[in-house]
Amino acid sequence: MKNMPQLDDLQLFCTVVRLKSFAGTARTLGVSNAFVSKRIGLLEDALGVRLLHRTTRTVALTEQGQVVHGWALRILEDVEQMGEAVSTEKMAPGGLLRICTSSGFGRNRVAPALSALARRYPALEIQLELLDRSVDLIGEDFHLDIRVGRAHEPHLISRRIADNARVLCAAPAYLAECGTPATLADLATHRCIVIRERNEDFGRWVLHGPHGPESVKVSGPLSASNGEVVHGWALDGHGIILRSVWDVGPAIAQGELVRVLPAYEQPADVWAIYPSRLSTSAKVRVCVEFLEAWLRQNR
Repeated sequence: MKNMPQLDDLQLFCTVVRLKSFAGTARTLGVSNAFVSKRIGLLEDALGVRLLHRTTRTVALTEQGQVVHGWALRILEDVEQMGEAVSTEKMAPGGLLRICTSSGFGRNRVAPALSALARRYPALEIQLELLDRSVDLIGEDFHLDIRVGRAHEPHLISRRIADNARVLCAAPAYLAECGTPATLADLATHRCIVIRERNEDFGRWVLHGPHGPESVKVSGPLSASNGEVVHGWALDGHGIILRSVWDVGPAIAQGELVRVLPAYEQPADVWAIYPSRLSTSAKVRVCVEFLEAWLRQNR
């Protein structure tokens, strides 16, 4: 190694890797493309290795770049935790907090909660991304994932922050036209509106009922990757959906949707998921505790 790398350059390098773009990094940081290219070049010179394969459309890590990226994340996290450990303002956390969650839950529950969190802790810089897909929490540089359903990744920490369940329901018009299923097996003969969301098993519903967990294969002419779209189609009478109580509860209470097979539901509690390397972060801890209290008070 020729020289000690600058922390700012390591941070910029991690941003380039996350966004897979020099231009995107420049826009995010409010600097020029030439500045990003120059700083990456200086970092490569300092380390004596090539970090990135660059094309006109994207960038990718070299083998040496993968090693440097892992160390850079660790170093930057250690520096951040050092700052938190010695800060006299530990009770008023600040800095960047990157959070992801699914689109429907994010808009209707997480975003209002984070609005309240931002008022309480103005030194926090909160970035929320709504993603209806599986997320690599560490690889995509998120501090926190608010997930309906717990983590399956053994290297992540999970904390349940709200009770929730998914229930079956349909519009009165659909049930008048097609009838009401009497057993779970009957769902196979009905039009079901299927969703591909996060880690959900597409087209197979597992519900807990009087005889424990049971599985049924469902299908229908409509499917989507967004829960709000599926909810809207159910209101229009297109079929049966399996959705969280937080989403369909008001529509059921108003008679716009009718619960089907009420003896069955699918456990789907809300979990805060975060990497073990951030488990002692004051800003993550404050955010998780705040969300847990907010969701409890705003059911």
